[in-house]
Amino acid sequence: MIAADGVSSPLKTASRTQGGTVDSQAESGAHRIGGIRYRAGDVLRMSCPFTEVTVTGVSRFHVAVRWPWWETDAAADGIEWNGDVALPTSADHDRESEYFRTRPAEDTLKAGDRCLVGIPPTVVHVLAVRRFDPPLETGWLPRPATYLDVLRQGESHDARLEEQGYEIDPAGGVPFRLELLFRPFAFLESGDEVVDRDGRAWRFDAPWGWNAFDGGQPSAPSWPLALLFRNGEPMPEAVAAVAEATSTGSHADEVNRWVELTRVEPVTPA
Repeated sequence: MIAADGVSSPLKTASRTQGGTVDSQAESGAHRIGGIRYRAGDVLRMSCPFTEVTVTGVSRFHVAVRWPWWETDAAADGIEWNGDVALPTSADHDRESEYFRTRPAEDTLKAGDRCLVGIPPTVVHVLAVRRFDPPLETGWLPRPATYLDVLRQGESHDARLEEQGYEIDPAGGVPFRLELLFRPFAFLESGDEVVDRDGRAWRFDAPWGWNAFDGGQPSAPSWPLALLFRNGEPMPEAVAAVAEATSTGSHADEVNRWVELTRVEPVTPA
């Protein structure tokens, strides 16, 4: 969101973005960005190399720096960005929602100083993948075509909140480093239909949606699983991959591994 003085926060809270097609915990698929197909539920280690910048202004709550990775979008309709990004100081009560940090710390800086800005390695999990066609007009280039809405380790999805999550654009000029640590049920795709060890048929909707066709209990399948449907009759190699992946372990093991990395409990669809 561009402030009145033309200074931008580097990345916006997820639900503030207008429009877009959303793959979320309620409606989830995978979207390829730079050769990687991210999807809701992915656990990532995120960082951004610390890069030298110039401090252009300071206030009690923010430090403005000249952003090194974007260019002004002169063709943006009614949006003017002055090339600066505002980062919170320790006086800002919402500072923990910001991932970018300066070295030295924001509170020590004054206008004209040189400092480093970047993101130290941080574990996050993907809340949603948001796609925009055409790309968004933000006032800077490149224009975002996809956002990943991420939550910090220890932060759980709260369906009661209208605004939650931190947007990153993996292809938007900022040199994010995103390492996929874990994907729950990575051997399945959203919409897959399987039959479990007990002969019950299920539909999987990533990351946590398991719908039993018989409507009974328990509410999770018993491994191993056999793939029945993936956009039609599945390819033999897909059937083999699911069988191999579920030949050991269990549904609970997948959930526990995710919880271990994110330090929160998954929120299953209502």
